[in-house]
Amino acid sequence: MIYGISLGPGDPDLITLKGLNILKSADKIYYPGSLFSNQNKVSYSLSILEHYNLDSSKLNGFFLEMNLDRVQVKTIYETTFLKIKEDYDNGLTIAIVSEGDINTFSSFSYLLSKFKANQLKVELIPGITSYALGAAEQLTPLCLQNEKLIILPRVQTTKELEEALVNFDTVVLMKIKSVIAVIDQVVSKQTYNINYSERLGTDKQFISSDWDEIKTREIPYFSLITLRK
Repeated sequence: MIYGISLGPGDPDLITLKGLNILKSADKIYYPGSLFSNQNKVSYSLSILEHYNLDSSKLNGFFLEMNLDRVQVKTIYETTFLKIKEDYDNGLTIAIVSEGDINTFSSFSYLLSKFKANQLKVELIPGITSYALGAAEQLTPLCLQNEKLIILPRVQTTKELEEALVNFDTVVLMKIKSVIAVIDQVVSKQTYNINYSERLGTDKQFISSDWDEIKTREIPYFSLITLRK
């Protein structure tokens, strides 16, 4: 069996009991990471896994280049899939982890399509998203009664964001690092309830509702903004 395990947004305690039990019993665990232009490798997932006292010999990383050119990424997914299929054919239990929820902007989904195409047995263990933890940390509901919620990754234009704010009560903005200037053009015009979060669930967690403070920060990849009217 292949398991897709959600690790949660950063706090190692925010994994499900089912997910943790599978990690402890799995024969091999695959985790994603980032490969930078200077060849440094970093894995947010690994930093969470290290809290569970797992056998380190079971851990296998696959590292993706952090750019919009998908050539290297496609190659890594294919080679990782072939390794996992070999393990699967040898009768091993395999876990593949993802920070946050396994179905939300997760690299696992690209592997999942290959597993399904090859009719491999797969089970997914859902988890907590970063925006759910952000709302909890700020004691703020995401939605009430008939309110509508939208999640926008890397919002490209002011028009797109303005239309979302007109048509939805809560707008969650993810992958904001490269588009903070676009967001600034919109939120500076009107008053919104702004909740900014970065590195949620870690010792570097930072939360603010002060837009003047937020827009001057060096925004990390693991960050998000929630806007309410």
